[in-house]
Amino acid sequence: MEYTLEVIPLPVSDIDRARDFYRDKVGFHVDIDQEVMPGMRIVQLTPPGSGCSIALGDTVWDTMDGPTPAPGSYQGLQLCVPDIKAAHAELVDRGLQVSEPVQYAADDGATFMYFKDPDGNGWAIQEYRQRATKPLNELLTELRSVER
Repeated sequence: MEYTLEVIPLPVSDIDRARDFYRDKVGFHVDIDQEVMPGMRIVQLTPPGSGCSIALGDTVWDTMDGPTPAPGSYQGLQLCVPDIKAAHAELVDRGLQVSEPVQYAADDGATFMYFKDPDGNGWAIQEYRQRATKPLNELLTELRSVER
């Protein structure tokens, strides 16, 4: 059985402000913006080229057991791009406050930049140059076959 990670609920204090930020500053596509059941509005956004979305909602945690995370409490969410310099230029042009790229090592996958949403949820963007020619699932399959 294969399992795919496709939606991550993200705690925000203002759904409209967060939707506008992720759509206009980060470039995510708005897939859903509606009341999905009485009293529960969901805004689902997907990064270009991604198979995983974020879901913004003020009552989304009411359907799950456990504590409700505070807006801004998520750190380390990560996006991957094949060209971090091009991504940086695009995001700056959109008006996003994003750090300069930092190369931690010469290896592919070792260059990052960072930003926060209006609530303080923290994101990293990783350059993974191999992604320009192969999707992540193919790269991971290759890595698993080497490890065996």
